[in-house]
Amino acid sequence: MSQQSTTVEVRILDKEYLVACPEEEQEALLRAARHLDGKMREIRSSGKVFGTERIAVMAALNITHALLERDTMSGATSTILRAMDDRLDKALGEPSGN
Repeated sequence: MSQQSTTVEVRILDKEYLVACPEEEQEALLRAARHLDGKMREIRSSGKVFGTERIAVMAALNITHALLERDTMSGATSTILRAMDDRLDKALGEPSGN
């Protein structure tokens, strides 16, 4: 099964970029570009960061931080749920599932 790539035009901070992308991933690419554009506009409108390259780096750092924090929270939540499950097993006198 071959994935047919097409060129998709995305617009970020009023600049157009052409990106090769498999057809089935185009909507995801467009959503990602809209998200990045929004983050970059937020940073630019704050007036604290100047220059498109610096704005892009700050947006990338903010997005990456949010993703890593979400992954960390998921891991923490999983750990808490496992601990709660173990405590319930002990309280009910059942062997732990680990």
